[in-house]
Amino acid sequence: MNKETVSSFLEEKVIQYQQPQFIETDPIQIPYLFSKKEDIEISGFIAATLSWGNRKSILKSAQTFMALMDSAPHEFIMNATENDYNSLSNFKHRTFNGADARFFCQSLKNIYTHHGGLENAFFTKPDVSLQENISLFKAIFFNIPHPLRTKKHVSDPLKGSAAKRLNMFLRWMVRDHNQKVDFGIWSKIKPSQLSCPLDVHSGRVARKLGLLDRTQNDGKAVSELDNSLRMLDPLDPVKFDFALFGLGVFEGF
Repeated sequence: MNKETVSSFLEEKVIQYQQPQFIETDPIQIPYLFSKKEDIEISGFIAATLSWGNRKSILKSAQTFMALMDSAPHEFIMNATENDYNSLSNFKHRTFNGADARFFCQSLKNIYTHHGGLENAFFTKPDVSLQENISLFKAIFFNIPHPLRTKKHVSDPLKGSAAKRLNMFLRWMVRDHNQKVDFGIWSKIKPSQLSCPLDVHSGRVARKLGLLDRTQNDGKAVSELDNSLRMLDPLDPVKFDFALFGLGVFEGF
């Protein structure tokens, strides 16, 4: 396909998949349980972090985590007692365990207490790329005492990671809610700065469409795909995530 044909094809698929029904089977349904900004972003961050493996398992684990936080994530992290933290000790989703859950809550409290919340923590330097800011976020997230094992659960694009789950979370927070799925509750980051959440499905489709040559789904592949998608829509390139994901997961393209 030439560029115009690919663009037209993907635009049609964006319209097809960027619909409220998408929420029903996606981890984005977890932050939709809440209306308070802080609850939305905290629950979204946790749900995105847990988003690997079987989708039913992801949703079950995220719902369990929310229940352990008394379905009030912001209030929980700001006021949790030792007994509250102990309630997290048996949590487990794949390699993410109770110690990780406890630290995530402690770190989030530190971020809301000393860094102005998650939005500020993800955008500390407006003069560098968003992927660099994600790396800076990881430094902030782990600037309090932490289990070494927990660091693997927050990706660093500057160390070659595609940071799929963090880029997905940022899409949720930044893109306009008028587009029916994402929340659009953050204003410091522009949709044009977002990167596509690259995984095996979106990567396969992107390669078939000539949008990506690199064979590994890593940070360099994200940069290459970003460049291709920004040529198709410089203002909202990550809308094509719906098309690439839908084609890969639901259509086996």
